[in-house]
Amino acid sequence: MGTTTKKRNVRAPFRADHVGSFLRPERLKKARAQRENGEITAEELRQIEDEEITKLVEKQKEVGLQAITDGEFRRSWWHFDFLEGFDGVEGYTPDKGLQFTGTETKKRGIRVTDKIGFSSHYMIDHFKFLNGIVGDAVAKFAIPSPNMLFFRGDFEDGVYASDEEIINDLIAAYQGVIQALYDEGCRYLQIDDTSWAIFFSDKGRASMIGKGKDPEKIAELCARAINESIAKRPEDMLVTMHICRGNYKSTYMSSGSYEALSETIFGGLDVDGLFLEFDDERSGGFEPLRHVKRSDLYIVLGLVTSKFSELEDPEQIKARIAEATEYVPLEQLCLSPQCGFASTEEGNLLTEEQQWEKIRHVIKIAEDVWK
Repeated sequence: MGTTTKKRNVRAPFRADHVGSFLRPERLKKARAQRENGEITAEELRQIEDEEITKLVEKQKEVGLQAITDGEFRRSWWHFDFLEGFDGVEGYTPDKGLQFTGTETKKRGIRVTDKIGFSSHYMIDHFKFLNGIVGDAVAKFAIPSPNMLFFRGDFEDGVYASDEEIINDLIAAYQGVIQALYDEGCRYLQIDDTSWAIFFSDKGRASMIGKGKDPEKIAELCARAINESIAKRPEDMLVTMHICRGNYKSTYMSSGSYEALSETIFGGLDVDGLFLEFDDERSGGFEPLRHVKRSDLYIVLGLVTSKFSELEDPEQIKARIAEATEYVPLEQLCLSPQCGFASTEEGNLLTEEQQWEKIRHVIKIAEDVWK
């Protein structure tokens, strides 16, 4: 599965790419709050979302991006909002939020009350709108990995008898929604996944063992969930994966090198490209990339942080790219920020202009490296 390297060179992932989410404009934040308070209708909010996404699309094209997203402007969370679109899944308010380094998110959770399935999904319309306004650019759509429901969902008693049953239904549901997105014109799909980071640290593995789970077996199930979910995608649909360690108000959730699961990630996933965090010491070095054996697997190096406004020394970024070529050829490498700018609607701690400076920085460095 996959396209040739020659074809991929003029397609996604691009030399200068991005993870997808952008800071929400104040007008949009205000409108969402008004809708929550019943001050405006759903239709009025939708109109404002449409207008702000249209502006965002033009801005992305203006700064020189080739992959264009809707910034996840219609979402509150990068994952919960999408996962609630499956049959058998609903949102709820738990007792506490998710724990990040030094902070806690607002309270939001998802639970599985019945068998997981796909009959329709409201975000297909979100992609249709984006695809209708990008012009000759490439519309990129990001969805959470099936593993996120497996790890983040609270499963009611009696719904599933085993992890394998859960994974089987997740695969079927994802095959359905991926085909539906393709039918509407999606040719560049990104799967976002923070679950792999659990395997990167002793603490994460210990937490699984404490719940009676075998980390090696769970890792195999997670890899299977990805591979079988995308196994039926058409040849001209490119699928990348972003592996993240958490991104909330410029904080993170976990640390650890890719080494602990490097053979699975770099040698066992059937994606076309991997967006990887490498912006600080929490991600370790490039040595795990030695397990990249495919000439058609693109590695997008997240060397520019989206968490803070300071611009990295371009020469240091170029030196790190050169270091990565010890393991992966330059023609298989790309550059991006390490994550999006607003994985939740609160966003990271920088301004919109600083956000665009980061994007321009990525593009300029990429132009210098891949002349």
